[in-house]
Amino acid sequence: MPDNVDASERMVDNWTKQIQETAARYQAMAARMQGQTVTERSKDNTIEVTIDSKGLLTNLVISEAASGKRMAEVSSQVMRLVQLAQSRIPELLQAAMAETVGTTDETANRVIAEAQSTFPEAPPEENPAPPEPLRHHRFGPEEEEPPPPAQANPPQPKPIPRRRRTQDDDDDEFGGSILS
Repeated sequence: MPDNVDASERMVDNWTKQIQETAARYQAMAARMQGQTVTERSKDNTIEVTIDSKGLLTNLVISEAASGKRMAEVSSQVMRLVQLAQSRIPELLQAAMAETVGTTDETANRVIAEAQSTFPEAPPEENPAPPEPLRHHRFGPEEEEPPPPAQANPPQPKPIPRRRRTQDDDDDEFGGSILS
């Protein structure tokens, strides 16, 4: 019977050792992912986004050259770049797992599948809308505004309706009409 006890103790010791090794590999993978960031730039280099390994935006840079763009276009590009950066997280996670935990582990495969569902591939780039015509905004005193265009037929003032004279109108308090 002592052999069975010794064998059981060795088996428990091996499990404990395997669990500790696996935990250490997962901690190494987590530490490696902790410092990972992904940066994406627009084609014209006017917008740059950086996200962390959790997919959170950590930096956004919009250059002065983007000031000529419509705000809807700029915000659309920012969102697209964030999605594009986030879609690279599963790839980074898979590389970190391959180097630390391995990709044959069932738990590792579940973690990668979860990352892929959380951060799917970015949608294809849409063709940007044609630019709107330039609008001129004026900021200053009203005197600088050009006068409104003159109308061809200016409106005529309405005639003031005449009040019908009554007999009391001829007499005032001074004793008579001023016309007499």
